[in-house]
Amino acid sequence: MAELPETPEFEPLSRTQVLIAMGVTAVVLLLITKLWMQFGEASLLSLKWSGKSVLIGLGLGGAITIASSAVYYTWFAYRQSADYYLELVLKPLIWLDVIWLGLLPGLSEELLFRGVMLPTFGMDTTGVIFSSLCFGVLHLSNLKQWPYVVWATVVGMALGASAVVTGNLLVPIIAHVATNLISSCIWKWNDRSRA
Repeated sequence: MAELPETPEFEPLSRTQVLIAMGVTAVVLLLITKLWMQFGEASLLSLKWSGKSVLIGLGLGGAITIASSAVYYTWFAYRQSADYYLELVLKPLIWLDVIWLGLLPGLSEELLFRGVMLPTFGMDTTGVIFSSLCFGVLHLSNLKQWPYVVWATVVGMALGASAVVTGNLLVPIIAHVATNLISSCIWKWNDRSRA
């Protein structure tokens, strides 16, 4: 059996660096979304508030979190990749910061990938696959992180499918925010108990 490459070494980031990186990334994604809508022929996928959409989003977020946990415990390469990423991003943050980690990427990434990109490339299988591949690549911090990219692409497909089926951007936004919040809290809790 071939050995997997070691987890890449990294210089630990400070809390301020992580928060700035999250904020800058969110702003850049929102600017891309706005420019795409301004200069392209894209319109934002409908965003309709309803209790049913919130419940579907929460259910999907819970399902993604459970699936992510199963993948984490059964796929060693993904576990290494996720631990590297989460150690880099979550370790320096305090508990209150986890709210920002849930909201900023959940909103900015969904507005771009499911809100504008998906309708532009088609509210069909091709559009879901293409926008999900782009979403996965966004999560590539280095080439050794390919398992994390694969999982992000799969999650992107679930989020994209939810947008196509419901026609409502609120569903993937709620699911993405819920997944980020729940997963981050679980990781922070487990990291605290390991310390």
